[in-house]
Amino acid sequence: MFLIRRLSMKLLRLKNSILAAIALMFMILTASLAYLLEPDTFTTWFNALYWVLTTMATVGYGDYYAVTPLGKLLTIFIYIFGIGLLSLVIGKIIDSIADMHRRRETGKLKFHGKHHVIIMNWSRKAKYAIEELLSSSPDIDIVIVDDLEKHPYDHPKVHFVSGDPTSADILNQAGMQEARAAIIFADPKIDDASLVDGKSLLIASSIESLAPQVHTTVEVMMEKHTQNFRHVKVNEFILSHDAVSRLAVKSALEEGNMDIFSQLLSRQHGADIFQVPVDPSWKTYEDAFVDLLQQGATLISDRNDMQINCKLKENIPADAKLFVICHTSVYDQKLSGKSVTS
Repeated sequence: MFLIRRLSMKLLRLKNSILAAIALMFMILTASLAYLLEPDTFTTWFNALYWVLTTMATVGYGDYYAVTPLGKLLTIFIYIFGIGLLSLVIGKIIDSIADMHRRRETGKLKFHGKHHVIIMNWSRKAKYAIEELLSSSPDIDIVIVDDLEKHPYDHPKVHFVSGDPTSADILNQAGMQEARAAIIFADPKIDDASLVDGKSLLIASSIESLAPQVHTTVEVMMEKHTQNFRHVKVNEFILSHDAVSRLAVKSALEEGNMDIFSQLLSRQHGADIFQVPVDPSWKTYEDAFVDLLQQGATLISDRNDMQINCKLKENIPADAKLFVICHTSVYDQKLSGKSVTS
């Protein structure tokens, strides 16, 4: 028992791969020895392997069993060592699964996917953003980066990386170089608006130095700081309180228009804004407008220029990015095959 205990302790300290290799070699060698000792009992080597496995698993169907003294001694050896070895392997597998689950919950696992969206700084707004992303694209992978101790949003498509989002190591752990986009929300744990924007600026700078090709959107607390974000080549920035204030004023002065904005702000219902590439047959904005209208979509802008309804006779430039408003079903059925992104 002392020898078995010492052997078990040594096996427990082995790496999982080495322990699995030892278990496999044990099964192959004991099956080969059983077939060598009693070829008439097992008839084939595979039957001997089957007998070894049922013995180690304590199933013991009784369809094969050793009849010679040496065969019975081998059976006793498998009882003593084989069952314990298999238990150790199963225990290691269970521990590995539990450890992976713990590491996922605490944000210690590296994300290995591509074309995912990374969300910096957990907050209620980040939660709503995730729900909107999953509603519009159920197959999209999302990575949350924050210095929390536990995964804040339990969903199979949402990964969590715990750490400082300004750190290059943490950004690499989140797969920043393979990401589709990054959204930096204001850190709700900081009270000073200037410090909040300062942290967001550091995160944006880290992203720009590590993965400049990633489309970055930042929530900015103070309008005077927007110029600083332009210097680090942030693709988009949203003034934190500006949009809410404007929507509240529109709701107060123009009753009923909030339903329109709600539909445009959320893909969970109604119409939405989509980007469609320029069709080679379109020469002017009018050509695009008429063709898209016949398909059930309304052309509204070229990039941020929403005055193209006054420029219908003008030629569409080579670098145009056209946006339309249409119902999600129209986009999925008629325009999704054309669109590069939405």
